[in-house]
Amino acid sequence: MKITTLALAATVLGSLALGGAASAAPMGPNGLQAAPAGITQVRMSSSERMMMKKRMMHKKMMKRRMMKRKMMMNRM
Repeated sequence: MKITTLALAATVLGSLALGGAASAAPMGPNGLQAAPAGITQVRMSSSERMMMKKRMMHKKMMKRRMMKRKMMMNRM
């Protein structure tokens, strides 16, 4: 946990030291980056959103189960 937090902090500080966003995309007049021309944003339907939510919940549940089993193994 500490290693992940430390790595994240180092990444953020490194990107700030390099001048804000570390990207080659041109900056707009108000400081926002322009979206690449090849990418279009599309709206997500409610069913797609629900499927995404279920998938994420399932992933979390499996992760919890795995951690629980790991803790049980450490007790023995």
